[in-house]
This record gives sequence, C-alpha cells and structure tokens, in this order.
Amino acid sequence: MAVPPARSGSLEALLHDNVGEDALFVWPRRGRAEWLDRRLDHRAIGVVYRPEREKWGNYVSTVLGDRYDAFLYLEETSALQPLHLERADEHVPRLAHAV
Repeated sequence: MAVPPARSGSLEALLHDNVGEDALFVWPRRGRAEWLDRRLDHRAIGVVYRPEREKWGNYVSTVLGDRYDAFLYLEETSALQPLHLERADEHVPRLAHAV
C-alpha cells in the first residue's frame, strides 16, 4: 500500500527529512537529544490504516523518549508474506483420554 507523505512536523516527517534511511535509535534516560523530549505527532499504522483519514486521523501525540527506550525507523517496508498457509485448526492439541 502506498502511504502518503508524513504530516509536516510529525515524528515521521522529522526522521524522513533528517535521516532518510533505516535507523535504530537507542538513547540514555539523561543527556539525550532535545527532540526526544518534544511532544510530536506519531503516525499510527497498524492493523487498520485508512489513507483517506491522513489529514485528521492516523496520528497520536507522543514524547518518543518517554514512550520508548529504543526506536526502529524504517524508511520503506513491504507487506509480510506467510511462509506457508495453515488451517486454523491444524495445530490444535487433542485431549488425551484416560485409560
């Protein structure tokens, strides 16, 4: 799914504009960068994402340094593909009968 550009001023816009590539951020509790303590809009893309709500939805307010100990930023991803398909009941354990 193509995702529209991040909202201006959001965490994702900040990372895209200043980093522009995949990055892992790990920071200490004290002595960290100022932007980690700033309240920013953070795009919420999870189980349900609606591109048509991008302008007024899909974002939550966060202070990254308070919410996470580390943060993995991925500039671009693709959908996961299952290794193989299984039926839902395929791995249900059977009850043992007492003899």
